Amino acid sequence: MRITAAMVKELRDRTGAGIMECKQALTANSGDMEAAVKQMRKSGQAKADKKAGRIVAEGTVVIATDGKQAAIVEVNCETDFVAKDDQFQAFSKCLADMVLDSGISTVGELKAAIMESGQTVEQSRLELIAKIGENIQVRRLKKIHSEQGIIANYSHGNRIGVLLDIAGGNATLGKDIAMHVAASSPVCVSEKDVPADLLEKEREIFMAQAEAGGKPAEIIAKVVQGKLRKYLKEITLLNQPFVKDPDQTIAELLETENAIVISFVRFEVGEGIEKKSEDFAEEVRKQVASKSKLR
Repeated sequence: MRITAAMVKELRDRTGAGIMECKQALTANSGDMEAAVKQMRKSGQAKADKKAGRIVAEGTVVIATDGKQAAIVEVNCETDFVAKDDQFQAFSKCLADMVLDSGISTVGELKAAIMESGQTVEQSRLELIAKIGENIQVRRLKKIHSEQGIIANYSHGNRIGVLLDIAGGNATLGKDIAMHVAASSPVCVSEKDVPADLLEKEREIFMAQAEAGGKPAEIIAKVVQGKLRKYLKEITLLNQPFVKDPDQTIAELLETENAIVISFVRFEVGEGIEKKSEDFAEEVRKQVASKSKLR
């Protein structure tokens, strides 16, 4: 398979490795991007897959809530200037209100829904594109309802939004933990909620890294288990140090308040969306020129 410059750039963005290392990994894996990422992590050429955490698109995250239920919607645009536009913000807020007040659960259903103007959301979106002059996309949405407690929420500007279903405690505690989720970006509430495939992927990578050191099997097993324990603490909400008091974990904070977190939703603008931010061709030219001087 032909390895293109775009493929090399994507792998480089995801791993932070050099151009030649990325090209070699893609070639060795016949252009399979995921296999190349895994190989580079195993060999230590990449510390982590950065793709999911890159924030490169613009837009807004809007929350609508009535205390017992809440809706969160992400709407994307091309520039930060448009993200702050009053018409764009009003359109986005209207969508969150519509999701809160209806049974809408997918972007497709939202696009087909009728707004107060009599137009569908999709028709209004296209009309707004014509007025503003930028592409606008309704990217994702989520609605949650609390059966046992309250829905707390936190917005960090217009870029990060969090919904938190919490039982027990009080509104202040709920907002504090929602703020923590915004800052620390946990994957799930507890270790039992971690997807099995994600855990197995990390275990395989940790094993390959440990085996590269040539240590005995029993030592390797202990190293892998240690890394997995650390990884689980980093990605689970209950095990994370509370941002406002790092001396206690979220689990310890909840215990003192006699409260439990049932679930949470965290949206961040542009999360996982690729966007060109550098002149890749120019970087290649510089590397070639540098090598020529050494000859």
